[in-house]
Amino acid sequence: MVIYKSYCSRVFSNSISCCLIISNESMLYQAAHYMLVASAKAVESCHRITPDAHIGCMIAGGSFYPYSCNPEDVWQSMIDERTNTFFVDVQAKGKYPYYMESLFKSKEIQIDITDHDKEVLKQTVDFVAFSYYASRTSIADITRVEKNEGNVIVSAKNPYLKMSDWGWVVDPLGLRITMNQIYERFEKPLFVVENGLGAKDVIEADGSIQDDYRIDYMQQHIQAMHDGIQDGVPLLGYISWGIIDLVSASTGEMSKRYGMIFVDKDDAGNGTLERKKKKSFDWYKKVIHQNGIEM
Repeated sequence: MVIYKSYCSRVFSNSISCCLIISNESMLYQAAHYMLVASAKAVESCHRITPDAHIGCMIAGGSFYPYSCNPEDVWQSMIDERTNTFFVDVQAKGKYPYYMESLFKSKEIQIDITDHDKEVLKQTVDFVAFSYYASRTSIADITRVEKNEGNVIVSAKNPYLKMSDWGWVVDPLGLRITMNQIYERFEKPLFVVENGLGAKDVIEADGSIQDDYRIDYMQQHIQAMHDGIQDGVPLLGYISWGIIDLVSASTGEMSKRYGMIFVDKDDAGNGTLERKKKKSFDWYKKVIHQNGIEM
């Protein structure tokens, strides 16, 4: 199996003026378009060279719940969902989704899409990979409520969910919901390629690291995947993030540890780099050996 990951999840823009006639957002979306065309060409080439290969794209997964039943919050959650999945809409369906036409028009965004580009984009991926750490909560007016700024994507704080040491909501059922929503949208097999808990680990007096909180987190999310499979969602596999401690991409800290192997290094870069197995290591080894958890 060959996996081609296209790390396209969102297009960010700002109001900085540009010396060109086209707007800054136009340039961003034009660049994104070229990336999508390049991705489709890579899919075509891989299928031609290795006909049995399977190629997938990847997004930052996690459903956007409306904060309330206020229609404005529901509409905002729909907009946030579209913004997050726009690239996969193109990569999995082979064409630009209908809602992008009105978005381009409302923002006066102009990009060059040739007829040849449209043909190339029809080369679609075989599966959709996604990371899942937490769900998000959408609200039309974020100033009305407490923010949850722990996640990479700022959203409203969900009063029904507990949070990690770094403010990421813990929502195993959200993984099942996300699986169902992504499969319903794209009807392609899924692959969970990132999932894990960033936490502060403590070395006990006997030298052990009793990270039962990580085991509990992973067990609940593996259970959620099992439930999603029972719902009828085809899931190709699961990759935890991660096996060994490393610098957190979201905060730049070593103390935000995801691994099942402890690495002796602190936030200032001090340490011996000595490795030590955590309690979760042998637990996950058993999970791998039996291809799941005991239900």
